[in-house]
Amino acid sequence: MKKVLLSTIACASLALAANSDYKYEITPLIGGVYTEGNLGLDRSYANAGLSLGFNQFDSFIDQVELGFLRSIEDVGYRGTNNDTGITRVFTNLIKEYPVGANTSLYTLVGAGVEIFDKEDGYNEDGLFGNYGVGVKYQLADQLALKFDVRHLIEIDHGDNNLLYTLGLAVPFGEVSKPAPVVETPAPVETPAPVETPKDSDADGVIDELDQCPDTMKGAKVDTVGCMTLINLNINFDTDKSVIKDSYNSRIAEFAKMMKANPKLKASIEAHTDSVGSNAYNQKLSERRAASTVKALTDLGVDSTKIKAVGFGETRPVASNETAEGRAENRRVEAVMVK
Repeated sequence: MKKVLLSTIACASLALAANSDYKYEITPLIGGVYTEGNLGLDRSYANAGLSLGFNQFDSFIDQVELGFLRSIEDVGYRGTNNDTGITRVFTNLIKEYPVGANTSLYTLVGAGVEIFDKEDGYNEDGLFGNYGVGVKYQLADQLALKFDVRHLIEIDHGDNNLLYTLGLAVPFGEVSKPAPVVETPAPVETPAPVETPKDSDADGVIDELDQCPDTMKGAKVDTVGCMTLINLNINFDTDKSVIKDSYNSRIAEFAKMMKANPKLKASIEAHTDSVGSNAYNQKLSERRAASTVKALTDLGVDSTKIKAVGFGETRPVASNETAEGRAENRRVEAVMVK
């Protein structure tokens, strides 16, 4: 009998669990019994068993427990050579009280029947009532440790036994969940696409407000899109006023614009770096401005619409301490004149 009992408990402990929403809970039990002194039995002995819990939902009771406990070794009758085995089958109602994230207390109350392999005196087969308290600790999602103490009172004679049990509770039987309700979203009206205002010449002023279309790339403009200043990107060599062929395309583009807009006038302003004396640089800038004006008139620009001005080294746009900065300062700009 002992081997059968232990085998049953071992198999139950291998049961697979589902999740925290489950229908059942199986708990292998092991513990002991402390008997009332006048029963003529050993005062204490070990027992083991198994319980099956039926979890209740939407009820004051959390679980209905069905189970059994069986003495592991034969229990001796004191003063005789006789002994017996004791089996108890029971059902209980269980209520849990959470006290922490993983811990809960529980109370139980119920009834059962106890069966003696060999009856003797008051130790007869019969009914009993019991109540108890316990603690449950969740070791993992699929495993909990339970310990409780139960007071058994035999119905016929009022005999008392104190039981204490330790168990590993394993849940199983997943509770089916209702299918989620999918709400059909209300149709969303797609707003009409918003047209981005066009800026054909990319001067920062939209076509609707641009009074001077086809502005040269890189030119500075006023609020109505008309050019105020444009760098002709002519960089002269040190101490030179000759325009290199590589700058001809920019000059030609500016000349085309001036011829297409008869009302436009420009001041061609030339600058130098700080190498050399102030007086020399002033003369050099004037020669550079004159060279640019000549290049424009050679391309058909009316000479009355443009004039040459030299500023020498007085208006640097970069540091004269570096070769790169000095190259930037050797420039020619067209400032539009109203």
